[in-house]
Amino acid sequence: MSFKTLSKIAEICNSQKKEFWKVIIEDDAKERGVTEEESFAQMTKMYRAMKNADADYDPNLRSASGLSGGDGAKLENFRKQSNRLIGDFLTEVMEKAVKMAENNACMKRIVAAPTAGSCGIIPAVLLTYEKQKNIPEEQIVKALFVAAGIGEVIAETACIAGSQGGCQAEIGSSSAMAAGALSFLEGGTNEDILNSAALALKNMLGLTCDPVAGLVEVPCIKRNVNGAINAVVSSQMTKAGVKSAIPADEVIDSMGRIGKLLPACLRETGQDGLATTPTGLKILKKISRV
Repeated sequence: MSFKTLSKIAEICNSQKKEFWKVIIEDDAKERGVTEEESFAQMTKMYRAMKNADADYDPNLRSASGLSGGDGAKLENFRKQSNRLIGDFLTEVMEKAVKMAENNACMKRIVAAPTAGSCGIIPAVLLTYEKQKNIPEEQIVKALFVAAGIGEVIAETACIAGSQGGCQAEIGSSSAMAAGALSFLEGGTNEDILNSAALALKNMLGLTCDPVAGLVEVPCIKRNVNGAINAVVSSQMTKAGVKSAIPADEVIDSMGRIGKLLPACLRETGQDGLATTPTGLKILKKISRV
């Protein structure tokens, strides 16, 4: 990818009077030596894979560890109730985020977005948006290019792997990507896209990667929900006119520095945090016997 900062992408968008997604697809086509039509078709294929994964959710499946499965169905039932505090959009986002993350734990096909551990966030936000707003699939695919551009910059200048930067690098990055994509769908400017990403990532700074028993299940699956809701809230704050005091590129740089400061025991090793709580150790012992 040609871009090391989000501000550079926005600068090109503004100077050439192009939408954010268009700059990203042009760069992708050039880098991979394909046409823009081929690039768009590939992204469409990825989005449809997300759709299929959501549709294929099986409430009866359980992960090999027994730690996950079935919670997506609980949230689906909850969504159908009238006595809840949150609206239909956020409730469905919660449901889809858990379903996708449980699919991953149950070894079903998912799209890493940008990682398997954070696979529920972007699909939850975009699938819900397409369904509830009844917009063309083409617009969602364009939003995925927006998300991809944000994710590429984060990967290039900071990190997206929990082993390198903690959970902030996985859930945080995906949340920022989803927030930017949602701002695009909501008709936001290029600056709004960056602002939404900044607000979302700021909320995730310092988040540790502390998987119980070393599995991408606890607390990873439920963190997908928080990352997805954070993305929606961040985009809506932007729509209301709320600005991030710290620019997106500086937030990304901070995330990279924080990731390097996190001790190894809090970067996907399962050597501290929730993984070493009394209950976490009991789970590890139980699984080790199987």
